[in-house]
Amino acid sequence: MHFERLRLSDPGDRVAGLYAIHQAVDDPGAPMSPRHFSSMLESGWTGEPGESWVVRVDGEIAGGYTLYYPREDNTHIANLVFLLVHPDRHRRGLGEALLDHAIGRARDEGRSLLIGETPTGGPGEAFAKAKGFAKATAEARRVLDLRTVDWASFELMRADAARHARGYTLERWTGPANAELLDDLALLAASMNDEPLGDLEMEGHRWTAERMRAGDEEVARAGLTAYTMIARHAAGGEPAGFTRILVDAEEHRGWARQVDTGVLRAHRGHRLGAVLKLANAAWLHACEPAVERIITWNADYNAYMLRINELMGFRLLDTWNAWQLRV
Repeated sequence: MHFERLRLSDPGDRVAGLYAIHQAVDDPGAPMSPRHFSSMLESGWTGEPGESWVVRVDGEIAGGYTLYYPREDNTHIANLVFLLVHPDRHRRGLGEALLDHAIGRARDEGRSLLIGETPTGGPGEAFAKAKGFAKATAEARRVLDLRTVDWASFELMRADAARHARGYTLERWTGPANAELLDDLALLAASMNDEPLGDLEMEGHRWTAERMRAGDEEVARAGLTAYTMIARHAAGGEPAGFTRILVDAEEHRGWARQVDTGVLRAHRGHRLGAVLKLANAAWLHACEPAVERIITWNADYNAYMLRINELMGFRLLDTWNAWQLRV
């Protein structure tokens, strides 16, 4: 068994080999294009540096993992983003060897907590428990099937929600935000820090204009187009809420990803979250008619967002757990 550092700049079969394993894993959710997958091997959505390693058995890539190291906050954490073993190589100790290697690398980087996710039930959960991980929070993936949406009813729902938000206006754009919007977006992103984290031993993110710009750059590097919509208070012009959907511009295979949504505390109670998500989904559908499904993640205790998603027609796909291990 031989471990090799994966770097995108190096020639060889490491990236292709690890991507082939990722594709071989049975996942009913949104697929990831080679460009999207590759972009995640060395950095996270907001520019967190990362590293990836593969293990080679009998000359072939048999598995690998990716770690992210937050730098702006939560500097005690290493995020285990991928831990992959080819299905034909299961039950040979490769997963345990990869995890032990990842723990060693996290310690080398001065990290004391390793965080990862697995689907509920099945071998991933059993593996996490066997290795001493503690369950920290529960999440679920939900999918909106755009092929079955009654768009007339969808518009009625949006109009009904908008009646509670008459003092607000909406702005929208695709791709990276203009420089003059970055401070507003950083303020809006901080609204997501109010989401409960369960037992996760982490703090809220510190958002800055520079971090928002780094996030836009990572999204573009992954080959994704962001459909972003924000709400402003009409009287003063200050930002109040935002939402964002990502679509693979080259190879979406019928899927989009609903990612960030947040409303600042001072502007809650006006159904802005519903207005934004309904309007952004309708706009996406008009711009990307080939997209058939939108997938999203929600913590199981985020009652407000769950209500909005149920209203829109999102249906449960599967449930996941986040795990943490002191290292």
